[in-house]
Amino acid sequence: MRYYFIAFLFFSAILTSQAQSNQIQLTHDEAKKRVTVTVDGKPFTAYIYPGPTVLKKPVLYPIISAGGNFITRGWPLDPRPDERIDHPHHVGMWFNYGDVNGHDFWNNSIQVGPEHKGPFGTIVHTGVKSMKSGKGKGELVVTADWLDKDGKVMLQETTTYAFQATATNRTIERTTTLKAADKDVVFKDNKEGMIALRVARQLEQPSTKPEVFTDAQGVETKVPVLNNKGVTGLYHSSEGVEGDAVWGTRAQWMKLTGTINGEALSVVMLDHPKNVGYPTYWHARGYGLFAANPLGASIMSSGKAPEMNYKLTAGQAVTFIHRLLIQSGTLSDNDLNRLIK
Repeated sequence: MRYYFIAFLFFSAILTSQAQSNQIQLTHDEAKKRVTVTVDGKPFTAYIYPGPTVLKKPVLYPIISAGGNFITRGWPLDPRPDERIDHPHHVGMWFNYGDVNGHDFWNNSIQVGPEHKGPFGTIVHTGVKSMKSGKGKGELVVTADWLDKDGKVMLQETTTYAFQATATNRTIERTTTLKAADKDVVFKDNKEGMIALRVARQLEQPSTKPEVFTDAQGVETKVPVLNNKGVTGLYHSSEGVEGDAVWGTRAQWMKLTGTINGEALSVVMLDHPKNVGYPTYWHARGYGLFAANPLGASIMSSGKAPEMNYKLTAGQAVTFIHRLLIQSGTLSDNDLNRLIK
């Protein structure tokens, strides 16, 4: 956790000139099945768990910058003009995987088509363990079960969300522990994973031609070219790779820059040195999928690396730590590299 402590000090040092209280408040509405996170009364994000008849996993949705702009896509929950309407399972910020003991947790949604054969897994919220509000930071601890097609528990999840805020910055640190239940669990080397964000249209990379993307089962999804007005996104990795070329590469962090309603933004996801598979492979696409996949070594490298097929024996646990930074303005490579030393 050392570099996250350094990250907090670094951002505090460069942003303390802004005079705001930055009070983070967490509010649990059990009837609406959501925990709302605000900064000085203004929306930041919400942990939502409406249940499998609406979403097949809990997510953070929406996520909003310090300047008040949505960095996450609205569709399918709250469609906005000019958005793409592909991949209905891409909602907000989520954490799951495409092949866990043969179960597909990634593609599962209420709109899943017959082309996806399954079997599907579902992640079900089981409780809010604790909430803490405070000046500049807040914390939420939740639990969930990863269920197989018959509703039996495969994995027990405990996740801690640490929220931080300044006048020009929002950060979310997600620490997720997965514990195998009464049977061994294998995360088969698979393209569809693991922590992911579906970004707003303005943060997509401008598209120049229609695309067709194929998942691990060979199912094709067509992604058409849309009007590129206001579309300004560009990926840039810690290794200096840019644009569409970042897909399938390994890096300690990935930065997506763009502008929304005049607010220049740097949206950065950081891997953690203690994570399995560090540095992670990036399942990042120009159409708006921004994902880190540490467990798909062979498929993400087009066979250059051996299959991982990560295994948890019954009762064994593994922890993943990731951090999402949303900075109004620019962040240089040197700025970001300081966060991981």
